[in-house]
Amino acid sequence: MAFFIGIALALAVLLFGRLSGFDRDRAFYSTVTVVVAHYYVLFAVMGGEGLLPEIAVMALFVAAAVAGFKTSLWLVAAALAGHGAFDFVHAQLIINPGVPVYWPSFCAGFDVMAGACVAWLLLRPDANLRAAV
Repeated sequence: MAFFIGIALALAVLLFGRLSGFDRDRAFYSTVTVVVAHYYVLFAVMGGEGLLPEIAVMALFVAAAVAGFKTSLWLVAAALAGHGAFDFVHAQLIINPGVPVYWPSFCAGFDVMAGACVAWLLLRPDANLRAAV
């Protein structure tokens, strides 16, 4: 159930970005990626364990978001989808007792759907997202 709620929320966030016009700025999807990457750090602070590994992983996704903003939003789409894949293996890689039980599947649903939507927008000629800064 959490996976499907994540998918629905991703669609809602991206639809909001589209309808409000926020996504006319290339920074919108990169910013979403940066925000998504920070949640496990928050959970590590709350759980009191796993902070340094979570910061290291977060830094990789933030770097991808920045690189994607500066060069190609395809990197942002890949980073979002990649974070979704990371959600499936997170518990095997990093001990973080602050992560809620439902979070990995919720976040995976959100991330994979968000990455797929950004990719779909990039394939549309009218999306206005292709040009680099």
